[in-house]
Amino acid sequence: MMNMKCYKTWVFDCDGVVLDSNRIKTDAFFRAAEPYGAHYARQLVDYHVKNGGISRYIKFQYFMTGILGRESVDEAELSHLLSTYAEYVKQGLLSCDVAPGIDRLRQLTKDSNWLIVSGGDQAELRSVFSQRGLDHLFNGGIYGSPDTKDEILSRLKVERVIGEPAIFVGDSQYDIEAARRASLDFIFVSDWSESSFDFRDADMTLGSIAAIADQF
Repeated sequence: MMNMKCYKTWVFDCDGVVLDSNRIKTDAFFRAAEPYGAHYARQLVDYHVKNGGISRYIKFQYFMTGILGRESVDEAELSHLLSTYAEYVKQGLLSCDVAPGIDRLRQLTKDSNWLIVSGGDQAELRSVFSQRGLDHLFNGGIYGSPDTKDEILSRLKVERVIGEPAIFVGDSQYDIEAARRASLDFIFVSDWSESSFDFRDADMTLGSIAAIADQF
């Protein structure tokens, strides 16, 4: 069994881990792209689900070039897609469920540094967490796109915001890959995940944050 008490830093993904928001974002991708045709919107949703944890900027750029077949990205059109998507997401993030047990886990790890490292928009994340009274839990900061998780983790390690040993709690293939590249341990939480990736190499697989707290 893992020694949960050893970690100086806990890094959390947001969607599907701290907030039950994966379905909200999947639906928002479809609705933003639907004016181009439901067939194209479904392709974007498939790409989004297979690439969980990757920035919306990259996904909409791929939509324009890889799905619509454009030779280049029209920045005004991209901006409109992003703002439409953000509007659909905003209210959902303010009303979706928060992970049960998160306050209990925070108390159990009160001497550790907590961070959010997400593919979600950083300004949006900070606003939502502030409005929902969750920001105080994450004394190490709340970080998101347009920087990638790899970039964020690398920078925070150099800046010593991430002290070792450290663990990443995530629900997507990109989460575990970014955690490994940053030499972090990894817990896969499955209850809200949309990923079909095989997480056999995770250090532990549990259903939820509440289940992590139960390990102490």
